[in-house]
Amino acid sequence: MSDLFSLSGKSALVTGGTRGIGLMIARGLLQAGATRVYVSSRKADACDAAVAELAPYGEAVALPADISTEDECLRLASEVAQREPALHVLVNNAGATWGAPLEEFPASGWDKVVDLNLKAPFFLTRALLPQLEAAGTHDDPARVINIGSVDGLHVPLLPTYSYSTSKAAVHQLTKVLARELGPRHVTVNAVAPGPFESKMMAATLEAAGDQIAAAAPLGRIGRPDDMAGVAVFLASRAGAYVTGAVIPVDGGLVTTV
Repeated sequence: MSDLFSLSGKSALVTGGTRGIGLMIARGLLQAGATRVYVSSRKADACDAAVAELAPYGEAVALPADISTEDECLRLASEVAQREPALHVLVNNAGATWGAPLEEFPASGWDKVVDLNLKAPFFLTRALLPQLEAAGTHDDPARVINIGSVDGLHVPLLPTYSYSTSKAAVHQLTKVLARELGPRHVTVNAVAPGPFESKMMAATLEAAGDQIAAAAPLGRIGRPDDMAGVAVFLASRAGAYVTGAVIPVDGGLVTTV
């Protein structure tokens, strides 16, 4: 059973891997035995801090990049390719949100969010296909894990029009890529987190964390191990026959409505 969930010998890249859900996943991959985990975000100092925090669990490597542009996606992919001819796991986690009333919602609020949440996973996955295909086999495919959101599964209460729309699109992109890349020995799945402690959720949880927790059938918000667990499942041999799935991890908050 330990072999079923082992990531021994596997390398991974986690975008937005310096905090929140990305850091939870990076830590979990290392704890499951990943040989090397690359963490990327816009800020070099944040990458260095994350590497220092992850050091007790295994080898983490900082690769700063602003993947809101295609050029930076290509540069990051090149940086990975120089170090890893075969990449076993790609976690597309980097994301942004924007909230404003309908009448005031700006074009910049669409562009910033869609560029990072939707376009970046597409361009980065495409750029890393040679390394993913080099890692994947018929029995043990390479893995792409996209981080969506429960806000892409239901209509959110907050006026985050571009965020919820981009996450719903990520779920659909996941299915489209799963069909195309399956024959190339690459699985593509999405995780749709509910409320977890992160910078993006900090203000919401501070204002209404107790009410959000009480509304979930499991009576709490997500913990780091909850996110690490689903990521390790999808990245390990345990998840080798799963592709095109969107897995909500929300304590039942949205899935039971």
